[in-house]
Amino acid sequence: MALKQFKVLIKGPHLPQRLLNNVDQQFTTYRLWEAADPEALLREVGPDIDAILTSGNPQMGASAGLIARLPNLKVICSNGVGYDAIDIAAAKARGIVVTNTPTVLNSCVADLGMALLLNIARRINEADRYTRAGNWQSQGRFAPATKPGGKVCGILGLGSIGRELARRAEAFDMDIHYYNPRSRPQVPWTRHDSLLSLAQQSDFLVLTLPGGAETHHLVNAEVLQALGAKGYLINIARGSVVDEQALIAALDSGTIAGAALDVFEHEPSVPAALLQRDNVVVTPHIASSTDETMQAMADLVFENLLAFSQGEKVLTRVC
Repeated sequence: MALKQFKVLIKGPHLPQRLLNNVDQQFTTYRLWEAADPEALLREVGPDIDAILTSGNPQMGASAGLIARLPNLKVICSNGVGYDAIDIAAAKARGIVVTNTPTVLNSCVADLGMALLLNIARRINEADRYTRAGNWQSQGRFAPATKPGGKVCGILGLGSIGRELARRAEAFDMDIHYYNPRSRPQVPWTRHDSLLSLAQQSDFLVLTLPGGAETHHLVNAEVLQALGAKGYLINIARGSVVDEQALIAALDSGTIAGAALDVFEHEPSVPAALLQRDNVVVTPHIASSTDETMQAMADLVFENLLAFSQGEKVLTRVC
């Protein structure tokens, strides 16, 4: 098939410009979010669409309803490692190939996870605000923080990102514990048989597991109670993994010491109860957001799409 005959529906704007430029240049593209009437566009071009270009962002993905509107759809290429926003069951039922971008973002996501851990432990954001407000001069020395070294870094989900995070935490003299449904006998760290056991032993509980129905609200009130009054929660996974209301209640009651969060249940909305606390650090889902990683992800998405359009094997296949 000539590349311009391969028709790509671009789901939304939250994609690297480098990727959009490459896809526009090589294929016939339709930008769903720019259409004056998206429904009319789907009625007009839906039967001819070969591919969806999307991301793992909760506002993007590819629903079963959208997939059903595209009878000729053959491939869904996602910019991101997580694919819980894509209806994988609907894709499998139609034999549609789904690709993502694993590996290339592992280091940057782990970097941010470690940065959040250090930030909440050492109260860096709080100290920054204290200094900017002139409190150092008027109130004196800032209150002591928590030393990460010698503490237990508990990792929930020891996949590629979890292992990268563990290596970083080891460099700060932390003791690594983890819970993962599948055993990882090749790693030297302490494995727990349950999430509750991990939470009870952790000083810092870092979430690096996938999102989706199976992990929805896995971190609930019981887990937070087990983490305890000196424990911190760090989430670089998916907002859906944490029961956000239970987290707010745990922070309000002092059940846990604090939280550092890059992801939220209803992004981009962040509850005011989280924004107003000194013992909470928040970032706007930026774990993979560096120039280098964005470029590598964009190139991998394009390479997958290009390979599929030419009848070749994709590089990174989910299903």
